[in-house]
Amino acid sequence: MNIDIILEHLYIVLVSVLVTIVLGLPLGVFAYMNKRARSIVLWIVDILQTIPALALLGIIMIVFGAGKITVISGLVLYSLLPIVRNTFVGLNEIDPAIKKAATGMGMSKLYRLFHVEIPIAFPIIFTGIRIATVTSIGVAVFAAFVGGGGLGSVIYRGIHIQDMKLIMFGTFSLMGMAVLFDGVMAYIEKKLYRKKSTLQNQKS
Repeated sequence: MNIDIILEHLYIVLVSVLVTIVLGLPLGVFAYMNKRARSIVLWIVDILQTIPALALLGIIMIVFGAGKITVISGLVLYSLLPIVRNTFVGLNEIDPAIKKAATGMGMSKLYRLFHVEIPIAFPIIFTGIRIATVTSIGVAVFAAFVGGGGLGSVIYRGIHIQDMKLIMFGTFSLMGMAVLFDGVMAYIEKKLYRKKSTLQNQKS
């Protein structure tokens, strides 16, 4: 049963992160390419981050009802900021000389974006994905309050019946999951930054 709850929590986090990536990357690219919409997009994801997680889940529950859809929707909205902002920052900070060189080689704006700019910016984008993932692991605890299950239900039950074992199980499981994901993704991140420096040297 305990393993099932951990897997349930993991499922909620991974699905929400995948959906956040699918939505966040295009929004970050859009903010980078469209100067007029940039401030609006970044402002919206900033505002979403300031809403307390439990309050956001409560608002979404009114629309979708209690369950995993509410939790995943809330986590997606709450995790958009690091992915959208890092995508924008990563693309925006690319050396202009590299962009000019790519244009000089006859690349269209779109071709340059996918074949030069995104590969160079990807380490920074991945950092945003890492932040979103680790954040989601902790925020998903609030799933218990909207019928979403996960480790939050274990901690909530432990508090309700004053069972320290349940509370410690839920807490240490969350900590272990967060440390594991953060460590693995940090290792991948370092490798990506090394590849980025090599790629920049090749493009310049």
